[in-house]
Amino acid sequence: MGISAKARWFVEYDSIEELRYALKLFGQGAAPEGEPEPSRPILHIGGGSNLLFLQDYDGCVLHSGIKNTSIMEEDEGSVTLRVGAGIVWDTFVDECLQKGYYGLENLSGIPGEVGASAVQNVGAYGTEAKDFIVRVETIDLNTGETRIFHAQECHYAYRHSIFKQPELFGRYAVTYVHYRLNKTFSPQLSYAALNKAWECLPSEAKSKASAIRSIVISMRNEKLPDPHILGNCGSFFMNPIITKHKFESLQAEYPDIPAFAATDGMVKVPAAWLIQQCGWKGKRIGNCGVYEHQALVLVNHGGATGKELAALSDSIRASVQERFDIDIHPEANFI
Repeated sequence: MGISAKARWFVEYDSIEELRYALKLFGQGAAPEGEPEPSRPILHIGGGSNLLFLQDYDGCVLHSGIKNTSIMEEDEGSVTLRVGAGIVWDTFVDECLQKGYYGLENLSGIPGEVGASAVQNVGAYGTEAKDFIVRVETIDLNTGETRIFHAQECHYAYRHSIFKQPELFGRYAVTYVHYRLNKTFSPQLSYAALNKAWECLPSEAKSKASAIRSIVISMRNEKLPDPHILGNCGSFFMNPIITKHKFESLQAEYPDIPAFAATDGMVKVPAAWLIQQCGWKGKRIGNCGVYEHQALVLVNHGGATGKELAALSDSIRASVQERFDIDIHPEANFI
């Protein structure tokens, strides 16, 4: 988001042993040498692309530098990789395709790191991380003990996992994620725009997963501004999931309202459409605003504070709630 914020301490570790050492210093009543204060709050982050700091962080920010990958299982049809949490997500996706490991190509271009993929259940263009996660290795930040979560224990859903539930939020640091990938390429084309672009390709290009990756990256670049030029964290809000009855009521009033089927007979409505109907697309308030080409993206035009962006988020939520009686929730985490 391009917000100016500082941490009291920042610690990057390269191994589980280093992480435990940092926890001993900061999390068990001790303080770094020369610091008279007692222990401070601890915040574990990934790439930071989904965080909105409302102020400086008067504590210790931990970041994983674990970047090794190994093969855990392999047969003729699939391979299971143990992937370090500190690896940049898109680098991991690209390297998988180069090695002939398929399934993640629809998730190309997503910012962040591998560890966050298991927390956020990143998803795009008809694919979610949960479709390939086997298990997640973590360290309990309260105790320093290892805990392994198997995929079914993670309670994955749309942009959700057990790690985002209030009672566990911020408690576990992901150290490794195990991904089972395919050795045979089979394009996932359930997303209409992706399928349309795919159909326009020459037949010889359709045998390569790299073609999907190129399309996805191109589509993302068309929708999202470069955060190095215009501060943003991509999609700021999650798409709300509503009951079929609620959707039919809205459809009667707004016949062109778009929607997608969700689980258990629910309906997913694009938050971007709701926000645009409320007149927010392209609107600027002070140093922040809504991106002119995509209503789902909040941007920092330069010099915006975290509190200003949070206030803009609250205003957008309030207007959507007032008009559609739907509460849209930020995908970004406010710190």
